[in-house]
Formats: sequence, structure tokens, C-alpha cells
Amino acid sequence: MSDTLVRTTIDERLRAAKAASTTLATATADQKNRALRAIADAVRGNVERIAPANRLDLDNGRAKGLSTGLLDRLTLDEARLGALADSVLEIAALVDPVGEVLGGKTLPNGLRLSQVRVPFGVVGAIYEARPNVTIDIASLALKSGNAAVLRGGSAAENTNRVLVELIQGALASAGLPADSVQTVDDFGRDGATRLMRARGFIDVLVPRGSADLINTVVAESTVPVIETGAGVVHVFLDESAAEDWAVDIVRNAKVQRPSVCNALETLLVHAAAVERLLPPVLRALTGAGVTVHGDERVRAVFPDAVPATEDDWRAEYYTLDLAVAVVDGLDAALEHIATYSTHHTESIITNDHANAERFLAEVDSAVVMVNASTRFTDGGQFGFGAEVGISTQKLHARGPMGLSELTSSKWLVRGAGHVRP
Repeated sequence: MSDTLVRTTIDERLRAAKAASTTLATATADQKNRALRAIADAVRGNVERIAPANRLDLDNGRAKGLSTGLLDRLTLDEARLGALADSVLEIAALVDPVGEVLGGKTLPNGLRLSQVRVPFGVVGAIYEARPNVTIDIASLALKSGNAAVLRGGSAAENTNRVLVELIQGALASAGLPADSVQTVDDFGRDGATRLMRARGFIDVLVPRGSADLINTVVAESTVPVIETGAGVVHVFLDESAAEDWAVDIVRNAKVQRPSVCNALETLLVHAAAVERLLPPVLRALTGAGVTVHGDERVRAVFPDAVPATEDDWRAEYYTLDLAVAVVDGLDAALEHIATYSTHHTESIITNDHANAERFLAEVDSAVVMVNASTRFTDGGQFGFGAEVGISTQKLHARGPMGLSELTSSKWLVRGAGHVRP
């Protein structure tokens, strides 16, 4: 076990992370990239260490009755580890945001002003059953010059312990402080509580997980929080939607990986398109194992649907379940989305340009799409290499959060003996 994991108190680790952040703030892009490449090599080269720890977490999760969706998120098989390593290398290939000049000018009195990107300092993260997030956040924090303190939850504790040890070893091998990435998992709930109260140590806190977890962090934290949101994600099939696009996009959005936050949870179908679109779309979905929860008009076309309840319109299933409703038009679709959306991702399938533009303008979500699967709401797909999370707030960051969202800015003022008159 690394030295950083035997520190006896949470505050010792927080102080160590804070000290490390001052080194990272001035680290060169080359130093950070060497560390990232070392992390990728460590992930790819230590499957024999990571896999048994992950199997133990999965066995414990099954014994505790974790849902199928959470078990899927918890799983790190060799293919997923390879993809994680690749994502770290993609982050290394990105332009270092630290020091980027955002703007500036010379005042009439000769003072020269410039605004530049700087790291936050120490990024805290609280998340559940998602060991991939350990690698993603640590890597993005490192590239953006931040230290990271992680609370990954009891469900993934064994996997996260191994991953953090590998990350710390990689950092040390590249000449950067191993203390740059810390975990407080071994302190249990006290670790999460301390992160939420660690003003002066943690500069920003990012929760990822269930709506309950996110709401708890937002309500109880005294540290500034970047709110990531639950994904009650909608697709609306407009009257003019092409059948092949409707079938392919809806199936991909729901089935490709149902346990993630950008998976489709509620399908809305224009009443005038029900007879044309609903049967082929539902055949494709049920053929892929999807259980349809439908309103009365859906069940009139598809009697095998489970009767939908009010709870279904608010559900983030994480499973092959889908709520389906028939709506009388675009206005009704927009009203339904405004009522039930978690402001994550919504998509319209249409050949009507005016309806597409209205949907883009009027839907108040972090990502709004036309004729595309909601599964594209992803830091990797957006070219960020990975993501810290999908922000559903409106301050500072919104949508997939990459490197720039882990930076702030400061003003540099250069004078020549200036005094204010």
C-alpha cells in the first residue's frame, strides 16, 4: 500500500492534496503528459491486479442486491480497462488549458491586462459504483493542473483502492507528487461528509450518481458544487420523422448501454405518427429485450405494454425499461419535457426544419439534439477524451465537462510604476 493510503486522518490527506496542487499548478504539459501515459500503461499492464478486486466488488454487489444497471456500471473487464487506458492517452494528446490567454487589453494609462486559465486547485468527487470515474477524474484533474480527492463509494471500494495505488505510482514515476490523487473511501460515509465540509482544502466538489446522492451533496455541501444531473432523457418522434431514423435512433439510445445517464428513458410519439412509427419502433425495442411502459394510447396499439404510472415519467431506469407516451404535437411534447426532464439530454427526430429549430430553442437542457441518438452526450464523443460528468446546472459549466471546465481564471496586471490618481 502506498504511503498516501496509510495517512491516519482525512485531514492529513486533504492537506497533502492541497500541497500537491501547488506543484501541479506549475507543472509543464510534458510532465503531466508523462504521468498520464504512465497511468495508461499502469491500467493496461495491471489487469491481473484490477480484475480480482473488481470481481470481489461485483460479488459483494450481487450479495447486497445491487441492480443490473449498477452492476454493469461497476464492471471493469479487460475491454473496458483497455478503453479507459485509451481515453487517458486521448487526454494526454489534448492541448493543455492552463495558461491559455482568454482575453486582455492595454488600458489608456499603459497598464497591460490579461486573463488566463488557471487550475481550481483541489477537485473533490463523490460517486457511486463507477470505478471508471476514478481514472477519468484523476486524469482530467491532472491534465488541468488540479489535485483530486475521491470518494468512490463502498460498492467499488476494492477496485478503486487498486486504481488509486496505480495512479499514485504512475505519478511518482513521472516525478509528480503521488499525493496529487487521494481516496477517502476507507473512511466510509465520514469521508464523503468531510469532503462536503472541507472548505479551504477542496476548491470544487463534483457529485456523480443517483438523484438522491446528487441532491444530498448539493443540499449539504459547504464547498462549491458543480451539479451533475440524473438522466431522465427524452426522444420525441415528430409527425415527419423518417421511419428508419426513428427505429435506429430510438433503439440505439435505449439499448446500446441502458445503464448510463445518457440512455433514453422516455419516448414521446406524435399522435399523427402513431400508426406509422410506433409499431416498427416497438418491434425493434421489444426484440432487443426492452419492457415498454405505455400510456393508454400506446397500449391501444401495443396491448402488451405495462400500464405506465406517474412514476414512470420521472424514472431513470438504468435497465431495459422504457416509458412511452403519445402526445398531440410539438407543444405537448415540449410541455411533457418541461415537466419531467432533469435537463440532461433531449432529442427530436423530424424532417420539419421549423419544428427542429423550435425544439433546439425551447428545450431547456444541457444538450439538445436533432436526429441523433442521446448516447452522443459524452465527453469522449465530444472530443474531450473523457469527462468529469454531465453538468445540468447553468453556472460555469453545462453539458459534458472536460479540461476547461476544471479551470478558473485570473487577471494578470503588468505595470511600470503605476499608481492610481
